[in-house]
Order: sequence, then structure tokens, then C-alpha cells
Amino acid sequence: MRKHGASHTLKVANRLYGEKTYNFLPEFLASTQKMYGADLAPVDFQHASEDARKEINKWVKGQTEGKIPELLAGGVVNSTTKLVLVNAIYFKGIWQEKFLTRHTTDAPFRLNKKDTKMVKMMYQKEKFPFGYIPDLKCKVLEMPYQGGELSMVILLPEDIEDESTGLQKIEEQLTLEKLYEWTKHENLKEIDVHVNLPKFKIEESYILNSNLGRLGLQDLFSSSKADLSGMSESRDIFISKIVHKSFVEVNEEGTEAAAATAGLVEYCLVSIEAFIVDHPFLFFIRHNPTANMLFFGRVCSP
Repeated sequence: MRKHGASHTLKVANRLYGEKTYNFLPEFLASTQKMYGADLAPVDFQHASEDARKEINKWVKGQTEGKIPELLAGGVVNSTTKLVLVNAIYFKGIWQEKFLTRHTTDAPFRLNKKDTKMVKMMYQKEKFPFGYIPDLKCKVLEMPYQGGELSMVILLPEDIEDESTGLQKIEEQLTLEKLYEWTKHENLKEIDVHVNLPKFKIEESYILNSNLGRLGLQDLFSSSKADLSGMSESRDIFISKIVHKSFVEVNEEGTEAAAATAGLVEYCLVSIEAFIVDHPFLFFIRHNPTANMLFFGRVCSP
């Protein structure tokens, strides 16, 4: 999927890289093409795994406008690799209400109850959809991008009340259903808000095997237990690694991003609200027509 507008760019792309001597079931390839738009690119993992790795990285780099130049590090694929499934998503949006650079100042950001660091803190006062989750003592702010189709939604605890980042209570309660409830437009009210938001850039890489294993996906990574018979008639196929890499940058102009219920929401009846993001927070980039979350992350040290 590619969507280019005057105000934002959104690209989602999927591709399969399969060992060229390996037979994948036609039904599997047809399904991935129909459901995800993912075609199969044959590569020579068996004799030229490094060349295959470079080819995959080159494709991802192109799909993410150069923001993720190396999805797969050296040694991630080898001569026994049979299939690599790749998903790339890239987003660049311009704020509907931009921050003026002259209002950006150096300000302290509290990492926890004891430690702080200086950050570049942006500022503006505008009308934004705002809400409050009383059970979590958490503020909700929606900041639209130009065109209104996409927004950044920020969940900000009132203060740091635990012994780490202050996000523990929110993260323990967070589910997709609750997130929809907390952030839907009916539960937010557009009011004047003083917004102090740090500029930040996130570049992270994760091997997701252990995370997915804790969710019950353990056999998938075992050569003796994995059952991927829907992909191939051969019984020696399993998932060796699932790699995720992300890039998100937020500044005065907008956001650039790439990535190869605890009580009802209430809003405060005040004329002007202060939304000072000077301690750890969660953020989401939402596609408003469908309410789908395209990106989500936590910022503990911008």
C-alpha cells in the first residue's frame, strides 16, 4: 500500500524471500499475495546467503526511505535459511498545528524519581482533543496531522508514582480494547491545551523470539516441533528468528516513522489544560478512519 498526499506519506510493503531450490506450496504463495500483497523473491541462501541478506536490506532501505538501512545484521541468515518474511512500513506526517522552532527551549526531562536529563522541549498552545483516565491518573492528548486522517495519541501519567518510569500501571492495564476506549473521539473533548513535547528520535532493533515464546508461540521456533505444513510439504522448515527494527522521529514539523478498562475516559472541565511531557510517556500513531494503530512506542529518555 502506498499513499502519498500533500501532508503525509504512508507506505506498507510485504515480501517473501525464499530459497530458490525450495518448494513452497502454491496455495501458501497465493494466500500471501491475496491477503498481504507479498510476492516471493527467490534468492540463493544455500550458496550466497550474504548476497541474499544484502538484497533484503536494500529492499527494506528503499521501502523506508533509507531510515532502516540494515534490517538484517550479518549472520542472521545462513546456508540453512529457507524463508524470510519481511514487512516494512514507513510514515511521514506534518502536524496540523506545527510547533514554532523559536519556542523550542532546553528543559529538564525526568527519567524517574531521581534522575533527569536536558532535552529540546517544543511548545505550542492550540485546541486539541484531550481526555483523562481517572483510574490510571493519566492524561490523553490527540495531535492530528495535516489532512486529519492520521493522529499521534499520547498517554501521559500525571506523575511518576512507581520506582521506575511511571508507566507500569498503564502498561499493566493496556489492551487493544482499552486503548480504543481511552482514545476514541467521543471520550475526548477539544479544548485549549498548553503542550510541551520533547523532540525525540527512536531507533531500536529487537529479536522477538522470546517475546512471542512467552505468548505461547514456542513450537514455531523448534526444528523438531514446528508444523508449517501449510507452507511446504517438507517437514524441516521452522522459524529461526523474527527481527523487528523501528525508527521514529518527532520534531517541530511533524513525525517520521518506519518499522520493518480501568474506568471510562473523562475530560476535565477546564478552559485551558497544561500537557507537560517532562517524564516518560506512551505514544501511538493512529489511522483515524479505521482506528488502526500503525505505530506505538514508549519514550523514557528522549
